[in-house]
Amino acid sequence: MASLLLTILGFLLTPLSATATVICSNGGNYTANSAYQSNLAVLAATLPINASTLNQTRIYFYATATAGGAPDVVYALALCRGDMVNATACRDCVAASFQDAQQRCPYDRGATVYMDDDAEHECHLSYSSDNLLSPANITENGTLFQEWNQQIIPGDAAIVAAGVRDLLNGTALDAAIRPMHFATAFMDSISTSGATTTLYSLAQCTPDLFSDNCQACLQRLVGMVNATMSVRLGGRIVVLRCNIRFEANLFYKGQPMRRITPSSIAPVPAPADKNHGTKPWVVAISVVAPVVLVAFCFIVYCHRLRRRGRKGKGGLRRKRGGDELWEIETELSEFSVFDFQQILQATNNFSEENKLGEGGFGPVYKGYFPEGMEKAVKRLASQSGQGFTEFKNEVELIAKLQHRNLVRLLGCCSQGEEKILVYEYLPNKSLDLFIFGEDGKSLMDWNRRLTIVEGIAEGLLYLHKHSRLRVIHRDLKPSNILLDNEMNPKISDFGLAKIFSPNNTEGDTTRVVGTYGYMAPEYSSLGIFSIKSDVFSFGVLVLEILSGQRNSGSRRYGDFINLTGYAWQLWDEGRWFEVVEESLLPTCQSEEIVRCINIALLCVQEKAANRPTMLDVIAMLSNKDMILGEPKHPAYFNLRVGNEEASSTSTQWCSVNDVTISVITPR
Repeated sequence: MASLLLTILGFLLTPLSATATVICSNGGNYTANSAYQSNLAVLAATLPINASTLNQTRIYFYATATAGGAPDVVYALALCRGDMVNATACRDCVAASFQDAQQRCPYDRGATVYMDDDAEHECHLSYSSDNLLSPANITENGTLFQEWNQQIIPGDAAIVAAGVRDLLNGTALDAAIRPMHFATAFMDSISTSGATTTLYSLAQCTPDLFSDNCQACLQRLVGMVNATMSVRLGGRIVVLRCNIRFEANLFYKGQPMRRITPSSIAPVPAPADKNHGTKPWVVAISVVAPVVLVAFCFIVYCHRLRRRGRKGKGGLRRKRGGDELWEIETELSEFSVFDFQQILQATNNFSEENKLGEGGFGPVYKGYFPEGMEKAVKRLASQSGQGFTEFKNEVELIAKLQHRNLVRLLGCCSQGEEKILVYEYLPNKSLDLFIFGEDGKSLMDWNRRLTIVEGIAEGLLYLHKHSRLRVIHRDLKPSNILLDNEMNPKISDFGLAKIFSPNNTEGDTTRVVGTYGYMAPEYSSLGIFSIKSDVFSFGVLVLEILSGQRNSGSRRYGDFINLTGYAWQLWDEGRWFEVVEESLLPTCQSEEIVRCINIALLCVQEKAANRPTMLDVIAMLSNKDMILGEPKHPAYFNLRVGNEEASSTSTQWCSVNDVTISVITPR
């Protein structure tokens, strides 16, 4: 790989430049209008698009490509920085990199470009006539690019250098174990001069590397940060497959993924007293301390044995001062009971910077816990209507549910008026941001939407049939569907869920709670809920996923004020395609789309008895040869614009979808 021999470019700049650095290869030239030039033009047109579109199940902002055959074959690789949330920015960055490479390296058979514009873009591109994509060269570091700030971090050089190494090593390890091989972090108070210096870091590998290869690539770069460079006020090292960077300013989008604490520096021991030798109290402590430690461990061990003996006795108990503590069954090894101070520290005192969103029962924050763990912290609002009963219900329920399409509850905290739930952190947040937001829609092709529909159906089937107790969610909507790293859906927010024995399928209540637009008619008007009321919500959700439009809101749908009635009318008139998101048409998956609309309309039929179960839905989704029934008109079909009956209830059904509302219904 002659064209990929290490070429070290060191720069001492203040501040770091926001330009494109282009490194031309020494692999020879091609001629104008040659086959090689044509192949390179093909890659210049396709690679920017490939790097900014869905790769199987999610967007990686990364792509490789090959064009042509020997001796004119061209290999290329493009990687955008992992904090990019805009596919257009990645595409434009890679396209601009091709232009810079061809302008500055005219007729060179290879070039590497490092594009850096902190406000908009950061990416790097490499193409060559040598096979830089070969499995044998997958961990080849390629052309090296370094850039360092000439200013020095104030303080003791040894402590500063050790802190920077801790920061980079921790960030590199995080990147290696994450699915996208991208991680950010920060470290503060590494200075010993009285001033506080906060450093922000980033590490990234190409997503196709195995974790050990990613870690090896990044560790090589960290090892190159010598004593001189580790005290700089910023710097970065970039190679083909990985890169690291740290700065004294927040140079990436979003908040750091974790806080890294510098390793402690052992204090210099005081000189021994030459006249008296070793002090007696030193000898006493050195003897007593191990004994105390062993005794403490024995007490803890006995306490755990006693707790194991309380099989099936997990529950609520009171402690002094009226605060509640939650004891969960010991079989739930991953469940933790947090102290309120731990929650405050993890969320930076519930700061706005850590806030992820606001739900019907209170705000959700991102929490940074020990060992670099990121978790979602749900702080239940005292006025939300979810009291300790709902809190206890959600903890009891979710802690025992185990399914890939359900969000995992990792712990809780109850202290005074504070009731807090700690969940797994899902970086892609909720489904509504993708199907209703203009930026998110571009990432949701048909296969992605179908996978999400199937995942939600699998999660509901587990709740209705396969969990230890029958569970009815009662608040299924896009904002309660969270998306993991791979864009897989996870049903969340079980505060309104009801639990039944496996033989029961229906219940009633005088307190109707849920979200208008997703509530089945028998539930909203009579307080009757069942697995079929969840099926109704699922049908509404599927129509929203297919159309990219909310079921109810300020928009009118033809003669209707809701999406369900409009969709059924279009279906009945054979104009189903008018309800489908525009970006999905024209498509070769028309039969699958029609089938999903049919299933959704079966789910939102007015009479609960006519709706399928989730087992039926799974069968209809998975068996393409299964003949589907013709749906009857949906619930709220009479809610038309100008209809007198609609006018008396339209305020009720035009409520904002994300608002959870309680209604006391007399019976």
